[in-house]
Amino acid sequence: MKEEALLRIIKEAEYIVKTGDTVRGAAEVFGVGKSTVHKDVTKRLKKIDSALYKEVKAVLKVNLSERHIRGGNATRLKYLLSKKNPAGRTK
Repeated sequence: MKEEALLRIIKEAEYIVKTGDTVRGAAEVFGVGKSTVHKDVTKRLKKIDSALYKEVKAVLKVNLSERHIRGGNATRLKYLLSKKNPAGRTK
C-alpha cells in the first residue's frame, strides 16, 4: 500500500476517534468518498493498527446506534421550519 494511502487511513481514523464524527463527516473533511473512508477504517486499518481499529470500531458502533435518533431529529426540525415558513415564503 502506498505511503500516502497509509497516512490518509491513519488520519481518518484518528479524526473519527478524536471527534466522534461519522463516516460521512470524515469523508467530507478529507475530500474522499464515504465508501473509501468506510473501507479504510473497517478493513484496511485493521491490518495497519489493530489498537486504533478497535477505538474506531467503538465510535462507529455508537454512531450506528444513534443514527435513527439523528434522522428523526433532522426530520422533526425540517417540519418545524416548514411550519414557520410555509412553501419557502419570506415574510
